[in-house]
Amino acid sequence: MNQSPSSIPHNHIPDLLKLWQLSQQSPWGQLRFAWHSRRVWWFTATARTKARYVRTKLGNLWLGLTNLLSIAALAAVYGTVFKVENFREYAVYLGVGLVLWNSLSGAIGSAPQLFEQNRDSINNINLPPLFYALEEWAFQLQTFLQSFAMVLLGLTLLQHSLLLNVLVYGLPGILNFAVFLFWLPLLVCLVGARFKDFYQLVPIVLQLVFLLSPILYMKSNLGSMNWITSLNPLYNSFSPLRDSVIHGHPAVHANLIQLISNLIGLYVSLVFLRKERKILPFLV
Repeated sequence: MNQSPSSIPHNHIPDLLKLWQLSQQSPWGQLRFAWHSRRVWWFTATARTKARYVRTKLGNLWLGLTNLLSIAALAAVYGTVFKVENFREYAVYLGVGLVLWNSLSGAIGSAPQLFEQNRDSINNINLPPLFYALEEWAFQLQTFLQSFAMVLLGLTLLQHSLLLNVLVYGLPGILNFAVFLFWLPLLVCLVGARFKDFYQLVPIVLQLVFLLSPILYMKSNLGSMNWITSLNPLYNSFSPLRDSVIHGHPAVHANLIQLISNLIGLYVSLVFLRKERKILPFLV
């Protein structure tokens, strides 16, 4: 559920609008707006995160528990189907990949209707559309970090080096993944605002990409079809991070390529948003 206009601290709104008017001429100006308004959109995203499990006993622990239950069930089934030799290794491989995929698919799947869900706020409060993209990104990022941390704690029982690998080798991959979680869903929601049928297409594409990605099965199982993974941008967005966490290596080359791709994608998405901002209220 998205935040209502009353959830935004009203004393910050005039400053945000002034800053937006001064900085809306370029992608760099939009990044300035994102930085100076960080407390506001992070606050509204945190309120959504807290409201999700407000009446439950376990609260945000459900994020990790649901993922761990899914990992245990899928590892038991597909470990038997694929006749894996090392069940612990397979469970860790599947678990890390699944929690990353769930975060990515959740962000992309909710993106096409983002501006439509915030229609009243866009028309009445007159905050820039970038604010709602930042709020959604913060919400998805908080969800990812909480579920990722809880799953890693659970999988540490199977592979004790996971937490150390994250701290030593995984931080560049996490940063790259976090940036990817922003710019690609932003592009998706801009396209979804203009083409309403796009919302119906996104779940189908996500399902196909999931089946074509080595998440439930090892990458080596693809054999001669291994080249498919190099053409899969969604899988490549978290593959270096998963490899670093599991195998304990820095993946410098892969992270560098991903960083360049993220910078290009971020620039393109912000330019697209700047061009669409004037007609966006009429599209939603």
